[in-house]
Amino acid sequence: MPSLSPAPFVGAAGRFAPTALYDPVMALTMREGAWRSKLVAQVAEDAPEHVVEIGCGTGSVTRRLVAAVPDARVTASDIDPDILSRAARKSADLDIEWLLAPATGLPIADDTADAVVCSLVLHHLDPEPKAAALAEARRVLKPGGRLHVADWGMPRDPVEGLAFTGLRLLDGWGRTRQHATGALPALLRGAGFDGVVTHHRFRTAWGALELLSAEAPQ
Repeated sequence: MPSLSPAPFVGAAGRFAPTALYDPVMALTMREGAWRSKLVAQVAEDAPEHVVEIGCGTGSVTRRLVAAVPDARVTASDIDPDILSRAARKSADLDIEWLLAPATGLPIADDTADAVVCSLVLHHLDPEPKAAALAEARRVLKPGGRLHVADWGMPRDPVEGLAFTGLRLLDGWGRTRQHATGALPALLRGAGFDGVVTHHRFRTAWGALELLSAEAPQ
């Protein structure tokens, strides 16, 4: 596996926390079982033959995808070589294609994926690369293929607002501004996706996590 990342990035645990803390913090604060199960169920509903995960992190969602769609080809990418190595070690028993690549430049051909999964990635990106990552997801999807997103939505009460303020301090005020204003569905539509749906919303210790899907135009 390459030893260098292709570009600067914000680590999975934010700007200040070490990567080793990511899985324990997620387990304690994020209701992982609830939202990850719902996200993977969204993907499995379409019985995709090729699933691409953008920003796979430590591979927790990746493992669930393999279990949910065992006959599918699963390709998982991340820009962080350390976290990608952790994911590969965690899932050494599974048939997964690992790619060291940014969300804005996947080494995957056009119109080849039936589903793209983007879980807790977009809020790490500034507005311009965020839009570029969504355009990249659309590029690799087949017409009619589906993008599945799990990311932060607009707080709906002071408690969610305070929780999300903590996350914004970790991940960057500018990167999370569009999420704080509830702009994620509009960003998907702006990237050319059809049929944008918000399926579920979860209160967590860091704010409101939303699960969305959108379809690549036919």
